[in-house]
Amino acid sequence: MSPFIGSTAATERWRHLRVTRQDGVATVTLDRPEKLNALTFGAYADLRDLLAELSRERSVRALVLGGEGRGFCSGGDVDEIIGATLAMDTAQLLDFNRMTGQVVRAIRECPFPVIAAVHGVAAGAGAVLALASDFRIADPTARFAFLFTRVGLSGGDMGAAYLLPRVVGLGHATRLLMLGEPVRAPEAERIGLLSEVTEEGKAGLRAAELAAHLAAGPALAYAQTKALLTAELDMPLAASVELDANTQALLMNGRDYAEFHAAFTTKRPPEWKGR
Repeated sequence: MSPFIGSTAATERWRHLRVTRQDGVATVTLDRPEKLNALTFGAYADLRDLLAELSRERSVRALVLGGEGRGFCSGGDVDEIIGATLAMDTAQLLDFNRMTGQVVRAIRECPFPVIAAVHGVAAGAGAVLALASDFRIADPTARFAFLFTRVGLSGGDMGAAYLLPRVVGLGHATRLLMLGEPVRAPEAERIGLLSEVTEEGKAGLRAAELAAHLAAGPALAYAQTKALLTAELDMPLAASVELDANTQALLMNGRDYAEFHAAFTTKRPPEWKGR
């Protein structure tokens, strides 16, 4: 994501999200607890635009995505999205579906790690937001459900058919996307959908701890690792090895690589600059 911007000023207040920042960590909270944080058109657009802004300004080194109240996110709002889409023509529907996909692309392509802190329900689009994140931290109440076929749509929504097989394998992905059945935290951890399961009520705290650890680390190394993980999913080995070589050559000429050596030789912790 290019750091160069035009005339538009940074957004000071996000109408559909709660956003806080501290010590290089952005915490983004879906804040409609009375609707289990169901997404609206505005929430999708805010997520897309927020991730783009944070990627350009380069002050955020990690992001935690969570939900207020009893669950993470119940997916698209039945009235405000599903009801509204019934009145749209094909061009409008294509615009909407492209926008939801842009949110997933923004999560995957932003230059900082994204950590989903999941408790309670993560359904439909909520499950895909967690899936697209780099880390998924959940407590035992978490349950994931890719519900798209349950409403008569393809299970391959928002990139789910691309991402899920690469996280849990084709067999598990076929079952989850075809049947839309809920997967609770123990099974989600067993099949590789979760990075970590915490004690009940501790997912947000653990996600914040991980974000703080990442924010204090070598940000450029993390950004390049994330970029390579995404880019090399569809590359042959020879192209991947060549891309790795080019990336390492660039990073070896960076300040953080030299800082590690200086810190090691003087027996002190490195002071990472993200350069």
